Amino acid sequence: MHEITDHPAFAFDRAEGGVEAYRHTANGLTVLLAPDPSGEAAPPVAAFQVTYRVGSRNEGAGLTGATHLLEHLMFKGTDRFNREKGTSVFQTLQSIGGSINATTWYDRTNYYAVLPEAYLPLAVEVEADRMRGARVSDEDLASERTVVLNELDRGENEAFRKLLHAVFASAFHAHPYGHPVIGWRSDVETVTASGLRHFYDTYYWPSRATASVAGRFDRRAVLDLLDEHFGAIPRGPETAPEAEPLADIVDSVTREPEQRGERRTSVRMAGELGSVLLGYKAPPGLSETSDALDVLVQVMTAGKSSRLFRRLTDRGLTTSAFAYYPRLRDPGLFLLYGNLAADVEHAEVEAELKAALAEIASGGITEAEMERARRQVIADEAYGRDGPHAIVAQLNEAIAVGDWTLFTRYRERIEAVRAEDVQAAAAAIASDDRLTVGHYLPDPS
Repeated sequence: MHEITDHPAFAFDRAEGGVEAYRHTANGLTVLLAPDPSGEAAPPVAAFQVTYRVGSRNEGAGLTGATHLLEHLMFKGTDRFNREKGTSVFQTLQSIGGSINATTWYDRTNYYAVLPEAYLPLAVEVEADRMRGARVSDEDLASERTVVLNELDRGENEAFRKLLHAVFASAFHAHPYGHPVIGWRSDVETVTASGLRHFYDTYYWPSRATASVAGRFDRRAVLDLLDEHFGAIPRGPETAPEAEPLADIVDSVTREPEQRGERRTSVRMAGELGSVLLGYKAPPGLSETSDALDVLVQVMTAGKSSRLFRRLTDRGLTTSAFAYYPRLRDPGLFLLYGNLAADVEHAEVEAELKAALAEIASGGITEAEMERARRQVIADEAYGRDGPHAIVAQLNEAIAVGDWTLFTRYRERIEAVRAEDVQAAAAAIASDDRLTVGHYLPDPS
């Protein structure tokens, strides 16, 4: 039974799976509370996170990488919290034992802190201050640009990352998923502080944000805190005041035209062993098929009884092989990867990867495979609830896909998947006309 907290500044929306959702009545800030059910017996630790519904999906030409670069600049400070005063975000929150960081992805950006419960007010104050108070200066951009370019250079030396970027760029000609989350180098080199400021002023508002709190805390006190620090911030320029509670904003993002034919790309760079990456067009992360695709990943990848291990690695064709399905807000890719063993040709591994998917599409999976995969997915979900940070991290991904209840309903959804659903999901994506093939060609010289 959930304990619903009446608060004059927040409208209660719903409660399920240990999470309570509220919405600030003045500015639309969504709040998710996941109190530790142990109550006073819980460790005195809390996690606080703000997720912005903005990622590389929202970047246009000339601004690729803006989300990631802005994430870096958000740590450079505000007039109140900054390094010159000895009060930067890191200095302020690490000095009280907090663990803080931020991440960027295709569909979201998040900032989080895990800290002693007593200092939760400080984390709320810091995040509210930089929601609208970030300086985003030319000087700070110059220093962080160097950091990001170094990060980009390190990625340029990783064959898998290069191949992944090449496959996404070939698979998506119009949708922003075609450019890397870190951005194209020329954009990172040339973006201006005013360009990032415009990006910040477009997306960093309460109506595009969700504040999540997990661990031990007092509900009423947290809602008071959130209202005190976020309540006076205007809702932002993009959401109508009459928007339905917790409704997601439908962004204006170019739709990817239907792919009509196989696409191929290759990456040649220093290395010893090649690899193959197949990207099949796949449905968005909230579709019913997406649950079956999560199970399909396990059937193909988990352990030495998996389809890819038995078909490829156990036969000496690859040193490793796996499937990966990132659940994205818009239609994305279902990926199959094989790292070639010595003296094995790309064509052979490519054919075997295709055959592994086609075999399931035509013949299905066994009940034993189904049960094993389902247990693994459910176990992974349970591990994702282990502690305040794990909970806000899982909520973060569900928010990014477009519905936080994906976190609370995930186990139920996976338990409903049947073997025939997995076969149908494999059949739905296994089309060469919607496939992008990538080869990494090692250059020993």
